[in-house]
Amino acid sequence: MSKIFEPLTLRGITLRNRFALSPMCQYTATDGHASDYHAIHYGRFALGGFGLLMVEATAVSPEGRISHGDLGLWDDAHIQGLSRIAAFAKAYGATPGIQIAHAGPKASIQRAFEGNGPLNEGDAARGEHPWAVVSPSARPVAEGWLVPGALDANGIAKVRSDFVASARRALRAGFDVLELHYAHGFLLNAFLSPLTNDRSDEYGGEFENRIRLPLEIAREVREVWPQDKPLFVRLSAVDGSTSGWTIEDSVAFATALKAVGVDVIDCSSGGFGVYEYPSGYGFQVPFAAQIRREANIGTMAVGMIDDPRQADAVIASGQADLVALGHAALRDPHFPLHAQQTLGAVSPGAAYADWNVQAGWWLDHRASKLLQLGPWVPIVDTAANGHRE
Repeated sequence: MSKIFEPLTLRGITLRNRFALSPMCQYTATDGHASDYHAIHYGRFALGGFGLLMVEATAVSPEGRISHGDLGLWDDAHIQGLSRIAAFAKAYGATPGIQIAHAGPKASIQRAFEGNGPLNEGDAARGEHPWAVVSPSARPVAEGWLVPGALDANGIAKVRSDFVASARRALRAGFDVLELHYAHGFLLNAFLSPLTNDRSDEYGGEFENRIRLPLEIAREVREVWPQDKPLFVRLSAVDGSTSGWTIEDSVAFATALKAVGVDVIDCSSGGFGVYEYPSGYGFQVPFAAQIRREANIGTMAVGMIDDPRQADAVIASGQADLVALGHAALRDPHFPLHAQQTLGAVSPGAAYADWNVQAGWWLDHRASKLLQLGPWVPIVDTAANGHRE
């Protein structure tokens, strides 16, 4: 068997394989509520054979949304819509996970496909107005963006309690994996980065102070998240700028996260500063490998992983424990099931055994017929010569 199809047990949860759906915002919620769109969107990846199905960044508070279209878990009313996703995933063999987040200085912006910048008059005409945003320091993401308010002690306490409350709701919704979002320039990434955190209190300055709030939240969430369920952290392993947060910082922070009960680091990158690192196929895999090796913690690799052989090699070489697919999954929701065939990980005559039975039965029948017919070849019309080839 290819290594990527080996099951993975994390605490009391066993994933059927090492393929994970990377959390990708759809910006299609209304007041934080999951809709039929979300149920169908995520359901196709469960049918497609993914081991872990991670739901997109889900806001822990209204002010923590990236956009008006973000999913939310700040209210008990959000549980029902999300529970449909978790239940369907389990029914078809996938493990449901969810990422909870606070966008911080990158909150209150347009949906990605509507501009991905500060809300403007056109957005206001549709009834989508900006709201006040927060960050460790009163420093906007870029010129023209909202200037955030620097969180005071009460604001920090609220962020901590919001994450804990959302974790409790995620459990009630039926999710088996929880991921904390500490990446991509959002609030807790802004606390970690020396490029954005210039506080002078116990939450700023030295490395130990900058990691304090993210570490406190991980510790408090771990206390309410069941001990038999894994806890992930999505981390920007490096800032965009080489003068910011480094891979060495990530190793040290991952070591501290492991000590409070985090099981897997989901290794992304960037968020602050122009990206100055190499970028190409699997460009973030070395970050996952180094954190796994030096912090002795599980990792999930993501970023330009586009081929089943590439994904399998990441696991087989010990660079990561999971491979997360984003854009490749959108293009092919059945990527893991197609990968079985590419990698020869299916038995002869059972190419569709792991597909949901409603589809697999038909595809097996079709495969038998195609075997009888042989490969299709085009018919060239050569009527001018009086015959066909």
